Amino acid sequence: MPANEPGAEAFVGLGANLGDARATLTQALAELAALPGVDSLQASPLYRTQPVDAQGPDFINAVARLRTTLSPLALLAGLQAIEAAHGRERPYRNAPRTLDLDLLLYGEQVIGLPALAVPHPRMHLRAFVLAPLADLAPDLLIPGRGRVAALLAGLDPQPLSRIDP
Repeated sequence: MPANEPGAEAFVGLGANLGDARATLTQALAELAALPGVDSLQASPLYRTQPVDAQGPDFINAVARLRTTLSPLALLAGLQAIEAAHGRERPYRNAPRTLDLDLLLYGEQVIGLPALAVPHPRMHLRAFVLAPLADLAPDLLIPGRGRVAALLAGLDPQPLSRIDP
């Protein structure tokens, strides 16, 4: 996305492992693109991954790159509204989920608030985030961590498979 466009570039991680996860992610991407203040959206391919620090069926994951005029907290509120519309519940940490939307990056900002940490604090450790992020922006610099492609190459093997459209 050209830097001269108004707004900020943000990256959102998507995941689901309950119900028809693939259809849920497809619908969530459309809902994300339709949020007021989101001007453009590009989605990575989908990936199937085993749960990390969680139980339940395999996850379907993706990353969305978007241009937005929303503030980080307003974008987070929009993400949480989409999750709620898909029946997201949080009965315990890392519970299986109908939809999980994580604000991974917001421009080059580093945010440390009780409600929001950007860059996402564990994104650099997770192939299910870095692989789809590398599809969109392999040379992207994650503040305080390094470039996406280098971080992905340095991870211990984590099983994931790209799902063809």
